[in-house]
Amino acid sequence: MADTDSLAEALKAISVSTELIEEELKPHMDTLLNLLLEKKKGTAEQIACSGVLPTLAQTLRNKGSLISQVALLVAEMAREAAVRERCIEAGLVTALVPLLNSSDQDLLLHTGRAIGRICFDNTVQQTQLVKSGVIPRLVAIMHQYPENDPLVNVCLLALCNLADMDAAKDALAEVGVAEVLTTQLKRAPDAERRHLILEVLGSLGESDALKLQFVEAGVPDALSEMIRKLQGDSDPHDLCSIKIASNLIVTLLLGDESMQKCFGEGTGSIYQDVLSWLQSSNTQLQLSGALAIANFARNDSNCVKMMELGVVPHILDLLEHHVDEGDVSVQHAGLSALRNLAIPASNKVRMLEDGVSERIRTLLRSDMPPVQFKLLGTLRMMVDGQEEAATVLGKDEVLLARVTEWCEAKDHAGVRGEANRLLAALIRHSRSPEVIHSVIKADGVQHLISMATSEHVIMQNEALVALAIASAIDIEAVQEPFRDADLLPTLQKMLDDPVGAVEVKFSTLGLICSLANSSMLKEQMEALNLKDSLSKLSSHTSTKLASQADTVMAVLSETS
Repeated sequence: MADTDSLAEALKAISVSTELIEEELKPHMDTLLNLLLEKKKGTAEQIACSGVLPTLAQTLRNKGSLISQVALLVAEMAREAAVRERCIEAGLVTALVPLLNSSDQDLLLHTGRAIGRICFDNTVQQTQLVKSGVIPRLVAIMHQYPENDPLVNVCLLALCNLADMDAAKDALAEVGVAEVLTTQLKRAPDAERRHLILEVLGSLGESDALKLQFVEAGVPDALSEMIRKLQGDSDPHDLCSIKIASNLIVTLLLGDESMQKCFGEGTGSIYQDVLSWLQSSNTQLQLSGALAIANFARNDSNCVKMMELGVVPHILDLLEHHVDEGDVSVQHAGLSALRNLAIPASNKVRMLEDGVSERIRTLLRSDMPPVQFKLLGTLRMMVDGQEEAATVLGKDEVLLARVTEWCEAKDHAGVRGEANRLLAALIRHSRSPEVIHSVIKADGVQHLISMATSEHVIMQNEALVALAIASAIDIEAVQEPFRDADLLPTLQKMLDDPVGAVEVKFSTLGLICSLANSSMLKEQMEALNLKDSLSKLSSHTSTKLASQADTVMAVLSETS
């Protein structure tokens, strides 16, 4: 008999069967299944259109001897995307879901495949699956039959499809999925299974609740062990696994509790592994290592401990290795780690003593804006509150030349802003005449004046304070550069600005007070009729600002 004839006969027999007598149905089910397994083109569509799908659903609900065969038949049929909607309409999904409670491993396999294929890429159905409680069952099946690889694979695929849903994450947080995934990761037989588990872990690792569960269940250790085994291999699949696994560890460190557990006061195995990544020849591991250190350095106690344990030289070695033709991402991550480590005051002193600022200066020759941006931010953090460090860097002609060059970075506002802020910070924290002279010599004054008119209040204030300190320390040295750069007309505009921030005007008044000590600048104030601008502020709604304006007018009158 031709395949088309046997298919038509089997479909007719099933469709007219009202009693669903299994002995009668079995040969016809066998026919359908054989044709599907032979991959006969169009078979699935013919079955779906024949009207027998509700009969198949009822057979599954009856839970008789044909149940496993029918589940397999549906799974094979659902390989074809065109029939999946009909399967849903016929109630096959709702008939299949209860079968996940079976203890028959073959039935579980066929059921899992059938549900997975029918609901693939169907958000509505996937949401219904989660609501119907499939998540605990999938985890339980992997827990019960951890060595049944085909069955585990089906469960992992299902989790992979569902894991991005918030409801699924909530359900998984309650059923101990971390232990099951850790077990499977350790026994993954090949790259395909590894990637499947890593994809599930990656989706779930974004959840704060699951981050801590994963760490407590030993997921980072299993990932690190996997990385150790794969290191040195050039196989693209293995390199991909290393990338995903190391990125996942970095993600798990974003949770405060999970990060602290992995750190273990500097003795944690994950922290030790991360240190070894910094010295690896694998660029991806170097990047993940630097990002991980930056994540560990999110509180002062960790920063101080890591400084004591000698992490900084490893980061500097890494940065120097990548400075020429190197990886921008690694440099960016390394500088982020250094910047975080430099936040505690004791670490700043230690870094200066260890010559970090000298070694970090090698990065000044970088032409990559992301590296320049991070370098400037790191240097600014290192001089924050550190007079000695600010003085050493502030007298460095090579550094100042590069910083003033970056103050004019037209294509990167971030670099331009950070360069200006570092220039102001060198004066503010050093309060050194030598630094002021060096900044003048490097043509930095004009940049500070421009910074005072920035759209960001914090930058305006930093610039105004730096200019005030410079004028208070050595008015003779700064008066001509200030006059030539039109500082006073700029300040007058800021005082007259009807929408200018009160705190900026307050800092501007403080600077004018310092400038009044110069007879040259005093004459310019009179020529500009600055007192008129000050008198308008005397009636300002801010009593503090009005009082300051009166004080400055009194100072100007005294020095007249």
